[in-house]
Amino acid sequence: MVAARRVHLVETIWPALERGDWVVSDRFADSTLAYQGYGRGLPQEALRALHRLIAGDFVPDLSLILDLPVETGLSRAATRPGAETRFERMDAEFHQRLRQGFLEIARAEPRRCVLIDATGDVAAVHAAIRAAVHERLGVAV
Repeated sequence: MVAARRVHLVETIWPALERGDWVVSDRFADSTLAYQGYGRGLPQEALRALHRLIAGDFVPDLSLILDLPVETGLSRAATRPGAETRFERMDAEFHQRLRQGFLEIARAEPRRCVLIDATGDVAAVHAAIRAAVHERLGVAV
C-alpha cells in the first residue's frame, strides 16, 4: 500500500500539480492513519513516519472529512449493491474508533481539514462540500 501510494504521488499527483491541475482523491494519509492507527491500533507515529518517508512534507491543501454516526454509515453502506468490503464487516467498535480517529485528525489540523455533516441528503452534503471548497480555496465549484 505504501509503495503504491509513492508511485501514485510520483506518476500522477505531483505531475498534475506541477501542470497546475487540480487533484481530488478519496483516500490519502488521513485514511491510513484512521483505519490502521485508530481503527486497528497500529502505532500512529510509525504510520506518520511512513507517510513522511514516501511523501516528505506533502499534504493536501484541503481535506474534507464527511462525518455521520456509525450506525447511519453502516446502514447506508449496506444499501449499496456489491459494496460490502472487509471494512463494512468489521464490528461497530472498530467503526467507532475509526470515526473518532477522523474527528481527532480534523480537530488537530483545522487549517487543512473541514468536517462535513454527512447526515443530510445528497443535496445538503453536496452544498456543504461546495461551500467548504469555496471558502477554503477561493473557487466556485
